[in-house]
Amino acid sequence: MKQALRLPFVAGLVTLALTVAGCSSANGGADPSDVAPTGKVEPREIQWLLSRPADGAVIKTMTKIADEYAKDHPGFKLKLITTPDRPSYIQKYETLAAADKLPELFDTDATPFAQKLAEQGRMMDAAKLLKSLGVHDTYRKAALDYQRFDDGSLYMIPFEYQLEFFWYNKELFKKAGIEVPKSLDDFPAMCTALRKVGVTPIALDGQDQWPLERYAAYQPFRTEGPSYVQKLKKNEAKFSDPAGQKAAKWLSELGRTGCFAKGFSSVGYADAQNQFTSGKTAVYNIGTWELRSLATAELNAAVRNDIDFFTLPSSKGSATAANEFVAPSGIGMAVNARTYDPLVRDFLKFALTKYPAAYAATGELSPTTNAKTAVPENATPLYSRAVAAADEVGTELAMPWDTQLDPTTNTRLQRELVLLVQGDVTPSEFTSTMDAALGQNAPKYFK
Repeated sequence: MKQALRLPFVAGLVTLALTVAGCSSANGGADPSDVAPTGKVEPREIQWLLSRPADGAVIKTMTKIADEYAKDHPGFKLKLITTPDRPSYIQKYETLAAADKLPELFDTDATPFAQKLAEQGRMMDAAKLLKSLGVHDTYRKAALDYQRFDDGSLYMIPFEYQLEFFWYNKELFKKAGIEVPKSLDDFPAMCTALRKVGVTPIALDGQDQWPLERYAAYQPFRTEGPSYVQKLKKNEAKFSDPAGQKAAKWLSELGRTGCFAKGFSSVGYADAQNQFTSGKTAVYNIGTWELRSLATAELNAAVRNDIDFFTLPSSKGSATAANEFVAPSGIGMAVNARTYDPLVRDFLKFALTKYPAAYAATGELSPTTNAKTAVPENATPLYSRAVAAADEVGTELAMPWDTQLDPTTNTRLQRELVLLVQGDVTPSEFTSTMDAALGQNAPKYFK
Protein backbone atom coordinates (compact mmCIF):
# COMPACT_ATOMS: atom_id res chain seq x y z
CA MET A 1 0.00 0.00 0.00
CA LYS A 2 1.65 3.17 -1.14
CA GLN A 3 0.51 6.32 0.54
CA ALA A 4 -0.52 9.47 -1.30
CA LEU A 5 2.17 11.54 -2.94
CA ARG A 6 1.26 14.68 -4.83
CA LEU A 7 3.18 16.49 -7.55
CA PRO A 8 4.03 19.91 -6.05
CA PHE A 9 3.88 21.98 -9.24
CA VAL A 10 0.60 20.50 -10.46
CA ALA A 11 -0.93 20.66 -7.00
CA GLY A 12 -0.01 24.32 -6.77
CA LEU A 13 -1.65 25.15 -10.09
CA VAL A 14 -4.78 23.21 -9.26
CA THR A 15 -5.06 24.78 -5.82
CA LEU A 16 -4.95 28.17 -7.51
CA ALA A 17 -7.64 27.07 -9.94
CA LEU A 18 -9.83 25.90 -7.09
CA THR A 19 -9.39 29.22 -5.33
CA VAL A 20 -10.53 31.04 -8.44
CA ALA A 21 -13.41 28.63 -9.03
CA GLY A 22 -14.80 29.14 -5.52
CA CYS A 23 -18.17 27.73 -4.64
CA SER A 24 -19.65 28.25 -8.09
CA SER A 25 -18.49 24.79 -9.20
CA ALA A 26 -21.26 23.15 -7.22
CA ASN A 27 -24.01 25.10 -8.97
CA GLY A 28 -26.63 22.81 -10.41
CA GLY A 29 -25.70 19.99 -8.06
CA ALA A 30 -26.96 18.75 -4.73
CA ASP A 31 -26.63 20.48 -1.42
CA PRO A 32 -23.83 18.47 0.31
CA SER A 33 -26.15 17.89 3.25
CA ASP A 34 -29.18 16.89 1.13
CA VAL A 35 -28.32 13.20 1.22
CA ALA A 36 -31.85 11.92 0.47
CA PRO A 37 -32.95 13.58 -2.79
CA THR A 38 -36.43 12.83 -4.05
CA GLY A 39 -37.20 11.59 -7.52
CA LYS A 40 -37.11 8.48 -9.65
CA VAL A 41 -34.09 6.19 -9.80
CA GLU A 42 -33.10 6.30 -13.45
CA PRO A 43 -30.30 3.85 -14.31
CA ARG A 44 -27.31 5.15 -16.25
CA GLU A 45 -23.57 4.74 -16.24
CA ILE A 46 -21.84 6.27 -13.25
CA GLN A 47 -18.08 6.53 -12.90
CA TRP A 48 -15.59 6.02 -10.09
CA LEU A 49 -12.18 7.65 -10.41
CA LEU A 50 -9.92 5.53 -8.25
CA SER A 51 -6.38 4.59 -7.37
CA ARG A 52 -6.39 0.99 -6.19
CA PRO A 53 -4.79 -2.25 -7.40
CA ALA A 54 -6.87 -3.60 -10.29
CA ASP A 55 -6.57 -7.13 -8.90
CA GLY A 56 -7.20 -6.03 -5.32
CA ALA A 57 -10.11 -7.06 -3.11
CA VAL A 58 -11.77 -3.61 -3.12
CA ILE A 59 -12.16 -3.41 -6.89
CA LYS A 60 -13.09 -7.07 -7.27
CA THR A 61 -15.73 -6.83 -4.56
CA MET A 62 -17.27 -3.60 -5.81
CA THR A 63 -17.30 -4.82 -9.40
CA LYS A 64 -19.22 -7.93 -8.38
CA ILE A 65 -21.71 -5.84 -6.37
CA ALA A 66 -22.19 -3.40 -9.25
CA ASP A 67 -22.91 -6.27 -11.64
CA GLU A 68 -25.48 -7.60 -9.19
CA TYR A 69 -27.15 -4.18 -8.94
CA ALA A 70 -27.22 -3.88 -12.74
CA LYS A 71 -29.26 -7.08 -13.06
CA ASP A 72 -32.20 -5.38 -11.35
CA HIS A 73 -31.49 -1.97 -12.89
CA PRO A 74 -31.07 -2.39 -16.66
CA GLY A 75 -28.98 0.40 -18.08
CA PHE A 76 -26.86 0.81 -14.96
CA LYS A 77 -23.11 0.44 -15.18
CA LEU A 78 -20.28 1.30 -12.81
CA LYS A 79 -17.31 2.39 -14.89
CA LEU A 80 -13.99 2.26 -13.07
CA ILE A 81 -11.39 4.82 -14.13
CA THR A 82 -8.27 3.32 -12.61
CA THR A 83 -4.79 4.79 -12.24
CA PRO A 84 -2.90 2.50 -9.82
CA ASP A 85 0.18 4.74 -9.91
CA ARG A 86 -0.59 7.18 -7.08
CA PRO A 87 1.35 10.27 -8.24
CA SER A 88 -0.25 10.04 -11.70
CA TYR A 89 -3.64 9.53 -10.10
CA ILE A 90 -3.33 12.62 -7.92
CA GLN A 91 -2.36 14.68 -10.93
CA LYS A 92 -5.42 13.45 -12.84
CA TYR A 93 -7.75 13.91 -9.86
CA GLU A 94 -6.65 17.46 -9.10
CA THR A 95 -6.70 18.47 -12.78
CA LEU A 96 -10.25 17.15 -13.19
CA ALA A 97 -11.27 18.95 -10.01
CA ALA A 98 -9.94 22.24 -11.34
CA ALA A 99 -11.92 21.75 -14.55
CA ASP A 100 -15.03 20.72 -12.59
CA LYS A 101 -15.08 17.37 -14.39
CA LEU A 102 -14.87 14.92 -11.51
CA PRO A 103 -17.14 11.87 -11.90
CA GLU A 104 -19.85 10.74 -9.51
CA LEU A 105 -17.36 8.98 -7.21
CA PHE A 106 -13.66 9.66 -6.72
CA ASP A 107 -10.87 8.58 -4.40
CA THR A 108 -9.06 11.05 -2.16
CA ASP A 109 -7.17 11.20 1.10
CA ALA A 110 -8.17 13.71 3.77
CA THR A 111 -5.72 16.28 2.42
CA PRO A 112 -5.93 20.08 2.50
CA PHE A 113 -6.77 19.91 -1.21
CA ALA A 114 -9.77 17.67 -0.53
CA GLN A 115 -10.86 19.92 2.30
CA LYS A 116 -10.97 22.86 -0.13
CA LEU A 117 -13.34 20.83 -2.31
CA ALA A 118 -15.54 20.12 0.70
CA GLU A 119 -15.56 23.78 1.73
CA GLN A 120 -16.67 24.70 -1.78
CA GLY A 121 -19.67 22.37 -1.51
CA ARG A 122 -18.33 19.89 -4.04
CA MET A 123 -18.41 16.75 -1.90
CA MET A 124 -21.38 15.15 -0.17
CA ASP A 125 -21.32 15.06 3.62
CA ALA A 126 -20.29 11.43 4.16
CA ALA A 127 -21.32 11.35 7.82
CA LYS A 128 -24.87 12.40 6.99
CA LEU A 129 -24.97 10.11 3.98
CA LEU A 130 -23.87 7.04 5.94
CA LYS A 131 -26.36 7.82 8.70
CA SER A 132 -29.12 8.30 6.15
CA LEU A 133 -28.31 4.93 4.61
CA GLY A 134 -28.43 3.29 8.04
CA VAL A 135 -24.83 2.04 7.99
CA HIS A 136 -22.87 4.71 9.85
CA ASP A 137 -22.83 2.94 13.20
CA THR A 138 -21.49 -0.27 11.70
CA TYR A 139 -18.15 1.38 10.81
CA ARG A 140 -15.10 1.08 13.02
CA LYS A 141 -14.43 4.39 14.72
CA ALA A 142 -10.78 4.26 13.69
CA ALA A 143 -11.73 3.64 10.05
CA LEU A 144 -13.94 6.73 9.96
CA ASP A 145 -11.54 8.88 11.98
CA TYR A 146 -8.75 8.19 9.50
CA GLN A 147 -10.89 9.82 6.80
CA ARG A 148 -11.77 12.95 8.78
CA PHE A 149 -10.44 16.45 8.23
CA ASP A 150 -8.81 18.26 11.13
CA ASP A 151 -12.12 19.88 12.07
CA GLY A 152 -13.68 16.44 12.54
CA SER A 153 -15.89 16.58 9.45
CA LEU A 154 -16.25 13.44 7.33
CA TYR A 155 -16.46 13.56 3.53
CA MET A 156 -14.84 10.26 2.55
CA ILE A 157 -16.06 6.68 2.90
CA PRO A 158 -13.53 3.95 3.82
CA PHE A 159 -13.42 0.66 1.94
CA GLU A 160 -10.66 -1.06 3.87
CA TYR A 161 -9.01 -1.25 7.26
CA GLN A 162 -5.38 -2.05 7.99
CA LEU A 163 -3.06 -2.39 10.95
CA GLU A 164 0.67 -1.77 10.63
CA PHE A 165 2.95 -4.09 12.58
CA PHE A 166 6.64 -4.79 13.00
CA TRP A 167 7.03 -8.33 11.73
CA TYR A 168 10.16 -10.02 13.04
CA ASN A 169 12.11 -13.26 12.80
CA LYS A 170 12.19 -14.95 16.22
CA GLU A 171 15.11 -17.20 15.27
CA LEU A 172 17.29 -14.25 14.23
CA PHE A 173 16.40 -12.42 17.45
CA LYS A 174 17.40 -15.53 19.40
CA LYS A 175 20.66 -15.73 17.48
CA ALA A 176 21.44 -12.13 18.44
CA GLY A 177 20.40 -12.70 22.05
CA ILE A 178 17.74 -10.00 22.02
CA GLU A 179 14.05 -9.63 22.79
CA VAL A 180 11.31 -7.51 21.26
CA PRO A 181 12.17 -3.84 21.91
CA LYS A 182 10.22 -2.38 24.81
CA SER A 183 10.53 1.17 23.47
CA LEU A 184 11.58 2.93 20.30
CA ASP A 185 14.77 3.92 22.10
CA ASP A 186 15.75 0.23 22.14
CA PHE A 187 15.95 0.03 18.34
CA PRO A 188 19.60 1.14 17.97
CA ALA A 189 20.75 -1.51 20.47
CA MET A 190 18.61 -4.09 18.65
CA CYS A 191 20.29 -3.18 15.37
CA THR A 192 23.79 -3.31 16.88
CA ALA A 193 23.17 -6.79 18.28
CA LEU A 194 21.82 -8.10 14.97
CA ARG A 195 24.72 -6.60 13.03
CA LYS A 196 27.18 -8.36 15.34
CA VAL A 197 25.82 -11.75 14.24
CA GLY A 198 25.85 -10.79 10.57
CA VAL A 199 22.13 -10.00 10.17
CA THR A 200 20.72 -6.92 8.45
CA PRO A 201 18.29 -5.59 11.08
CA ILE A 202 15.45 -3.94 9.15
CA ALA A 203 14.06 -4.46 5.64
CA LEU A 204 13.00 -1.10 4.16
CA ASP A 205 11.39 -0.09 0.88
CA GLY A 206 13.41 3.09 0.47
CA GLN A 207 12.47 3.58 -3.16
CA ASP A 208 8.87 4.50 -2.40
CA GLN A 209 9.94 6.87 0.40
CA TRP A 210 6.79 6.60 2.54
CA PRO A 211 8.12 3.66 4.63
CA LEU A 212 11.04 5.74 5.96
CA GLU A 213 8.63 8.61 6.56
CA ARG A 214 6.69 6.27 8.85
CA TYR A 215 9.77 5.97 11.03
CA ALA A 216 9.99 9.77 11.19
CA ALA A 217 6.45 9.90 12.58
CA TYR A 218 6.88 7.30 15.33
CA GLN A 219 8.82 9.20 18.01
CA PRO A 220 6.62 12.34 17.83
CA PHE A 221 3.47 10.21 17.98
CA ARG A 222 4.65 8.51 21.14
CA THR A 223 6.00 11.75 22.62
CA GLU A 224 3.15 14.16 21.87
CA GLY A 225 0.42 12.16 20.14
CA PRO A 226 -1.24 13.16 16.87
CA SER A 227 -1.28 16.86 17.79
CA TYR A 228 2.37 17.34 16.78
CA VAL A 229 1.93 16.71 13.05
CA GLN A 230 -1.41 18.56 13.07
CA LYS A 231 0.46 21.64 14.28
CA LEU A 232 3.62 20.95 12.30
CA LYS A 233 1.94 20.90 8.92
CA LYS A 234 0.52 24.40 9.52
CA ASN A 235 3.88 25.73 10.73
CA GLU A 236 2.46 26.02 14.25
CA ALA A 237 5.15 23.59 15.45
CA LYS A 238 8.72 23.07 14.30
CA PHE A 239 10.97 20.19 13.38
CA SER A 240 13.38 21.76 15.87
CA ASP A 241 10.84 21.41 18.69
CA PRO A 242 11.68 18.69 21.27
CA ALA A 243 9.51 16.05 19.56
CA GLY A 244 11.06 16.78 16.17
CA GLN A 245 14.58 16.85 17.56
CA LYS A 246 14.03 13.51 19.25
CA ALA A 247 12.87 12.01 15.97
CA ALA A 248 15.86 13.41 14.08
CA LYS A 249 18.38 12.14 16.63
CA TRP A 250 16.70 8.72 16.71
CA LEU A 251 16.71 8.39 12.93
CA SER A 252 20.35 9.44 12.82
CA GLU A 253 21.10 6.77 15.40
CA LEU A 254 19.22 4.15 13.36
CA GLY A 255 21.50 5.00 10.48
CA ARG A 256 24.67 5.01 12.59
CA THR A 257 23.92 1.56 14.02
CA GLY A 258 23.22 0.10 10.57
CA CYS A 259 19.53 -0.60 11.04
CA PHE A 260 18.87 -0.52 7.29
CA ALA A 261 20.69 -2.22 4.46
CA LYS A 262 23.43 -0.36 2.65
CA GLY A 263 21.88 1.39 -0.34
CA PHE A 264 18.41 1.18 1.24
CA SER A 265 17.14 4.18 -0.71
CA SER A 266 17.21 2.19 -3.96
CA VAL A 267 15.49 -0.93 -2.57
CA GLY A 268 11.95 -1.43 -3.93
CA TYR A 269 8.81 -2.78 -2.26
CA ALA A 270 9.11 -6.37 -3.53
CA ASP A 271 12.84 -6.55 -2.81
CA ALA A 272 12.37 -5.30 0.76
CA GLN A 273 9.71 -7.91 1.41
CA ASN A 274 11.85 -10.63 -0.13
CA GLN A 275 14.75 -9.69 2.14
CA PHE A 276 12.54 -10.40 5.12
CA THR A 277 10.70 -13.48 3.86
CA SER A 278 13.98 -15.10 2.79
CA GLY A 279 15.39 -14.70 6.29
CA LYS A 280 18.04 -12.13 5.35
CA THR A 281 16.62 -9.37 7.56
CA ALA A 282 15.12 -9.56 11.04
CA VAL A 283 12.38 -6.87 11.04
CA TYR A 284 9.88 -5.61 8.49
CA ASN A 285 7.40 -2.81 9.17
CA ILE A 286 4.33 -3.34 6.98
CA GLY A 287 0.55 -3.54 7.19
CA THR A 288 -2.06 -6.26 7.18
CA TRP A 289 -2.55 -5.82 3.45
CA GLU A 290 0.38 -8.28 3.30
CA LEU A 291 -1.24 -10.89 5.55
CA ARG A 292 -1.40 -13.48 2.79
CA SER A 293 2.32 -13.08 2.16
CA LEU A 294 3.33 -13.16 5.82
CA ALA A 295 0.75 -15.29 7.62
CA THR A 296 -0.19 -18.14 5.28
CA ALA A 297 1.49 -21.10 3.61
CA GLU A 298 2.53 -18.69 0.85
CA LEU A 299 5.34 -17.62 3.16
CA ASN A 300 8.70 -19.33 2.64
CA ALA A 301 8.58 -22.60 4.60
CA ALA A 302 12.14 -22.04 5.82
CA VAL A 303 11.04 -19.06 7.95
CA ARG A 304 7.29 -19.66 8.31
CA ASN A 305 7.43 -20.86 11.91
CA ASP A 306 9.92 -18.17 12.92
CA ILE A 307 7.76 -15.14 12.07
CA ASP A 308 5.85 -13.11 14.64
CA PHE A 309 4.87 -9.45 15.03
CA PHE A 310 4.82 -6.66 17.59
CA THR A 311 3.12 -3.27 17.53
CA LEU A 312 4.71 0.17 17.77
CA PRO A 313 6.51 0.12 21.16
CA SER A 314 5.09 2.40 23.83
CA SER A 315 7.15 3.11 26.93
CA LYS A 316 6.25 4.62 30.29
CA GLY A 317 5.35 8.28 29.88
CA SER A 318 4.26 7.96 26.25
CA ALA A 319 1.45 10.29 25.22
CA THR A 320 -0.24 7.43 23.38
CA ALA A 321 -1.07 3.88 24.42
CA ALA A 322 0.37 0.58 23.24
CA ASN A 323 -2.80 -0.17 21.25
CA GLU A 324 -2.54 3.13 19.37
CA PHE A 325 -0.42 3.11 16.23
CA VAL A 326 -0.82 3.36 12.46
CA ALA A 327 -4.22 1.89 11.56
CA PRO A 328 -5.19 3.34 8.18
CA SER A 329 -8.42 2.78 6.32
CA GLY A 330 -6.73 3.59 3.03
CA ILE A 331 -7.69 6.18 0.50
CA GLY A 332 -11.34 7.12 0.90
CA MET A 333 -14.12 7.53 -1.66
CA ALA A 334 -15.83 10.90 -2.01
CA VAL A 335 -19.23 11.50 -3.59
CA ASN A 336 -19.49 14.36 -6.07
CA ALA A 337 -22.20 16.78 -4.96
CA ARG A 338 -22.74 18.10 -8.48
CA THR A 339 -23.77 14.69 -9.85
CA TYR A 340 -25.44 13.27 -6.75
CA ASP A 341 -29.00 12.10 -7.43
CA PRO A 342 -31.45 9.30 -6.47
CA LEU A 343 -29.54 6.75 -8.56
CA VAL A 344 -26.19 7.42 -6.90
CA ARG A 345 -27.82 7.24 -3.48
CA ASP A 346 -29.70 4.03 -4.30
CA PHE A 347 -26.57 2.33 -5.64
CA LEU A 348 -24.49 3.39 -2.63
CA LYS A 349 -27.12 2.04 -0.25
CA PHE A 350 -27.11 -1.28 -2.10
CA ALA A 351 -23.32 -1.43 -2.33
CA LEU A 352 -22.42 -0.30 1.18
CA THR A 353 -24.92 -2.72 2.71
CA LYS A 354 -23.47 -5.70 0.86
CA TYR A 355 -19.82 -4.68 0.75
CA PRO A 356 -18.60 -5.54 4.28
CA ALA A 357 -19.52 -9.23 4.18
CA ALA A 358 -18.36 -9.66 0.59
CA TYR A 359 -15.05 -7.92 1.29
CA ALA A 360 -14.41 -9.81 4.54
CA ALA A 361 -15.06 -13.07 2.68
CA THR A 362 -11.86 -12.42 0.70
CA GLY A 363 -9.82 -12.58 3.89
CA GLU A 364 -9.55 -8.81 4.37
CA LEU A 365 -10.35 -6.71 7.42
CA SER A 366 -13.61 -4.89 6.88
CA PRO A 367 -13.88 -1.18 7.76
CA THR A 368 -17.04 -2.17 9.64
CA THR A 369 -17.55 -4.27 12.75
CA ASN A 370 -20.42 -6.34 11.39
CA ALA A 371 -18.41 -8.56 9.04
CA LYS A 372 -16.17 -11.42 10.14
CA THR A 373 -12.94 -11.87 8.20
CA ALA A 374 -12.69 -15.27 6.55
CA VAL A 375 -9.32 -16.62 7.63
CA PRO A 376 -7.80 -18.67 4.76
CA GLU A 377 -7.44 -22.42 5.26
CA ASN A 378 -3.68 -22.16 4.72
CA ALA A 379 -3.25 -19.42 7.32
CA THR A 380 -0.75 -19.58 10.16
CA PRO A 381 -1.90 -18.65 13.70
CA LEU A 382 -0.59 -15.12 13.08
CA TYR A 383 -3.43 -14.43 10.66
CA SER A 384 -6.13 -14.81 13.31
CA ARG A 385 -4.05 -12.87 15.83
CA ALA A 386 -3.70 -9.98 13.42
CA VAL A 387 -7.42 -9.97 12.69
CA ALA A 388 -8.23 -10.04 16.41
CA ALA A 389 -5.96 -7.05 17.01
CA ALA A 390 -8.28 -4.90 14.90
CA ASP A 391 -10.87 -4.99 17.67
CA GLU A 392 -8.37 -3.73 20.24
CA VAL A 393 -7.16 -0.55 18.50
CA GLY A 394 -7.31 2.58 20.66
CA THR A 395 -8.72 6.01 19.90
CA GLU A 396 -5.60 7.96 18.86
CA LEU A 397 -4.29 7.39 15.33
CA ALA A 398 -0.78 7.84 14.00
CA MET A 399 -1.47 9.56 10.69
CA PRO A 400 0.95 9.03 7.79
CA TRP A 401 2.84 12.29 7.35
CA ASP A 402 2.75 12.16 3.56
CA THR A 403 -1.02 12.77 3.67
CA GLN A 404 -0.62 15.59 6.19
CA LEU A 405 2.21 17.86 5.06
CA ASP A 406 2.00 20.19 2.09
CA PRO A 407 3.41 18.47 -1.01
CA THR A 408 6.51 20.63 -1.39
CA THR A 409 7.57 20.23 2.23
CA ASN A 410 6.78 16.52 2.07
CA THR A 411 8.99 16.03 -0.99
CA ARG A 412 11.85 17.86 0.74
CA LEU A 413 11.32 15.81 3.90
CA GLN A 414 11.58 12.53 2.03
CA ARG A 415 14.86 13.61 0.45
CA GLU A 416 16.32 14.92 3.71
CA LEU A 417 15.35 11.79 5.63
CA VAL A 418 17.57 9.69 3.37
CA LEU A 419 20.48 12.08 3.89
CA LEU A 420 19.92 12.04 7.65
CA VAL A 421 19.88 8.25 7.94
CA GLN A 422 22.88 7.95 5.61
CA GLY A 423 24.81 10.33 7.86
CA ASP A 424 25.20 12.97 5.15
CA VAL A 425 23.54 15.62 7.35
CA THR A 426 23.41 16.03 11.13
CA PRO A 427 20.15 16.12 13.11
CA SER A 428 20.55 19.87 13.64
CA GLU A 429 21.16 20.45 9.94
CA PHE A 430 18.12 18.32 9.16
CA THR A 431 15.78 20.21 11.48
CA SER A 432 17.10 23.58 10.30
CA THR A 433 16.55 22.66 6.64
CA MET A 434 13.08 21.31 7.28
CA ASP A 435 12.00 24.28 9.38
CA ALA A 436 13.00 26.57 6.53
CA ALA A 437 11.07 24.49 3.99
CA LEU A 438 8.04 24.34 6.25
CA GLY A 439 8.08 28.07 6.90
CA GLN A 440 8.22 28.81 3.20
CA ASN A 441 5.58 26.36 1.99
CA ALA A 442 3.01 25.67 4.71
CA PRO A 443 1.59 29.21 5.10
CA LYS A 444 0.81 29.38 1.37
CA TYR A 445 -0.71 25.92 1.23
CA PHE A 446 -2.86 26.14 4.34
CA LYS A 447 -4.10 29.70 3.94
